[in-house]
Amino acid sequence: MTIEIFLQHLLNGLTLGSLYALIAIGYTMVYGILRLINFAHSEIFMLGAYFVFWGVTLFHLPWPLALVAAVAAVALVGVLVDRVAYRPLRDAPRISALISAIGVSFFLQNVAIVLFKAIPREVYRPEWLENPMIMGGVRVLPLTLFVPVLSLLLMLGLMYIVYHTKPGLGMRAISKDIETSALMGVPVNSIIALTFGLGSALAAASGIMWALRYPQLQPIMGVIPGFKAFIAAVFGGIGSIPGAVIGGLVLGFLEILIVAFFPDLAGYRDAFAFVLLIVVLLVKPTGLLGARPEEKV
Repeated sequence: MTIEIFLQHLLNGLTLGSLYALIAIGYTMVYGILRLINFAHSEIFMLGAYFVFWGVTLFHLPWPLALVAAVAAVALVGVLVDRVAYRPLRDAPRISALISAIGVSFFLQNVAIVLFKAIPREVYRPEWLENPMIMGGVRVLPLTLFVPVLSLLLMLGLMYIVYHTKPGLGMRAISKDIETSALMGVPVNSIIALTFGLGSALAAASGIMWALRYPQLQPIMGVIPGFKAFIAAVFGGIGSIPGAVIGGLVLGFLEILIVAFFPDLAGYRDAFAFVLLIVVLLVKPTGLLGARPEEKV
């Protein structure tokens, strides 16, 4: 394998890992606050891609405007999901919220099948993302650079919100102790709704970029990426945003490099992700950056 091909695979791994990281952040934010796995997150991912598709084809919006509108609309869907399916169960046993999350996932998936139909649809890709560039002997599509750069900007924006703003302080306080935070005046429901909105916006952005990279839309397109992003969140330490980023990047590189070096195993690349999950749970259940249970972070 030449150095040019190896660099190409590294860029592909960075692109894929960035997408997994964006989705994983949504899982880890909700879990960090509510100790809940939001199984509807993969359907939120799918809605982002569809909303851009309909924005361009039905409303004839310019692609950048359709992207922004889709991310904002999906963020509102995330807030609505919290309001309808999770907020009424705040004081219920966790198993109730978990069952509700599974129900929302199936509901959104089937609504998408009814509304969008199960026929795969082709995605519009702006021309400026498809004109290849030659960089140091490596043929690179602008899309390959656009995805990790935009992902990095979104992650930095999220980190700023979480660590340098008052709502972010509220998120961190709630993740420590939701009851005490409420007694000290933190608007718990509003902060949790914001958390769902931010996580859903990141999932929508990831879904849009996923559809650009793998240009085919279908209502179940979020299932496998959602599972893999969950594995990435567990690997990095679910509840830790930096851990979700690291887990996503590691999983992306691992998946691409396995296919590159062992092409005969390409058909089993999804299985390697689940093997990684089993190994992590056996060796270090809290993940790379996860806190011990008694720390409640």
